Amino acid sequence: MYILLFTVAAYLIGSVSFGIITSKLFGLGDPRTYGSNNPGATNVLRSGNKTAAALTLLGDGFKGWLAIWLTQRYGPQFGLGDGSVALVAVAVFLGHLWPVFFRFAGGKGVATLFGILIGISLWLGLATIATWLIVAYAFRYSSLAALIASVFAPFFYALMEGPDMILLAIVVMSALLIYRHAKNIGNLLAGKESRIGAKKKSGNAA
Repeated sequence: MYILLFTVAAYLIGSVSFGIITSKLFGLGDPRTYGSNNPGATNVLRSGNKTAAALTLLGDGFKGWLAIWLTQRYGPQFGLGDGSVALVAVAVFLGHLWPVFFRFAGGKGVATLFGILIGISLWLGLATIATWLIVAYAFRYSSLAALIASVFAPFFYALMEGPDMILLAIVVMSALLIYRHAKNIGNLLAGKESRIGAKKKSGNAA
């Protein structure tokens, strides 16, 4: 019963889309209507508003961390352990990808995954973020950096903790993140992927 409550709460937390909320607060266009049509920080950055993009990044990461922290902090008194943390991690991630509050049109999960990983282990989160930063700096493609970081995340966890339910959850989230980047993968292969910092083109906001 308690694991169901924590899992549903995590999904609802994940369903709060900071890209859409922040864009409305700053009077920007809906990020689902331009660029990659994704309400994530990288696409919000294409609006030219760096503050909105930064707040989106922090908000989407924070909700992933929060769901894990709440489970780790209050779950044990209800008999919830690592298996419950794994379920909550997937639930908050699914909420971000398919948010009930925004007609199930969500982001691709990069910032939220980072927040989840930091919640699970600070060193795991930092290692994965460092991987993203290195690839992003070298190639200037956010999507490529996210794909490579998501592939390395399960390996980092396995090296630190070994196989368990949380590792399985990370594998599932990484697979979902790659699935959500299917269009980006096609664009990368075709040489059409937008680089970090590229603004939306005028006339493409419809």
